[in-house]
Amino acid sequence: MFKALVMEQNDEGLAQASIKDIGEDALPEGNVTVAVEYSTVNYKDGLCLSAKGGGLVRNYPHVPGIDYAGTVEASEDDRYKPGDKIVLTGWRVGEVSWGGYAQKARISADKLVPLPEGLTTRQAMAVGTAGFTAMLAVMALEDHGLKPGQGPVLVTGAAGGVGSVATAILANLGYEVAAVTGRPDQADYLKGLGATTIVAREELNETTKRPLEAETWAGCVDAVGGDMLARVLGQMKYGASVSAVGLAGGAGLPATVIPFLLRGVNLLGIDSVMQPYDNRVRAWQRIANDLPMDKLEAMITPATLSDLPGLGGDILKGGVKGRVVVDVNA
Repeated sequence: MFKALVMEQNDEGLAQASIKDIGEDALPEGNVTVAVEYSTVNYKDGLCLSAKGGGLVRNYPHVPGIDYAGTVEASEDDRYKPGDKIVLTGWRVGEVSWGGYAQKARISADKLVPLPEGLTTRQAMAVGTAGFTAMLAVMALEDHGLKPGQGPVLVTGAAGGVGSVATAILANLGYEVAAVTGRPDQADYLKGLGATTIVAREELNETTKRPLEAETWAGCVDAVGGDMLARVLGQMKYGASVSAVGLAGGAGLPATVIPFLLRGVNLLGIDSVMQPYDNRVRAWQRIANDLPMDKLEAMITPATLSDLPGLGGDILKGGVKGRVVVDVNA
């Protein structure tokens, strides 16, 4: 028996969370059983923890948690053996299948990544899907020509999970980082991660009739979308790229094609859920090499399984700073 945060529907069809003892026979099918050590809280986790499952959860009872890291307990796949450390992100785990808000998980070996040398399972979950996505975004910008010294790189939603990690990575790599936030009280936090400039959200969250503005940004990691992304596209330098990773400000894009046609701007879509194995390994190795662990530690808020229902609501309201690390055994 092991403990898990289980979502169950009441008579009104609304999901409620409780911590329960369940047996291994309840775990989903898979060829690797993992003793989970840590998980985390992402925006999708907040949706899955909500009363209606955010439109992501299809069946109840359900164990949320789209990320986890731990130790292989049993394996029927030659790639993993008991004692190996692993990390799991994506593949719709925690949404359509049971996730990491439990002391044990079962999964297909194809969906796992070996924990890179130099990272602990706790650090891996301080990174989680948010940090993994941030690294993919930075890699995409670099693959499209971004180099230090070309000008400031904008990070929108900078105090959130993706933005915090992106800011720390970019600063560590030698980029000048302009961090956008709607929370002025987070300025010191963002500067501590390496941001050189704080940009008030109000400066960018309104559309303009001008399709192009002054060439300002050498690159951008955008977690907001909507009006802000449309505005930023018109401020990019010639040939610069924007990595689009989120839609906190909306799924619409009230923009024109002018930045693409006259400045050769690139809009790069970043998906972390279905990334191929080789690119996952590449990203996690870059995280181990390029994310300063002292900066990562500064982002962490510790939590336990019992804290998750409240944290789920908080992250949906934009009330979570940095990264939450959930000790599932505490």
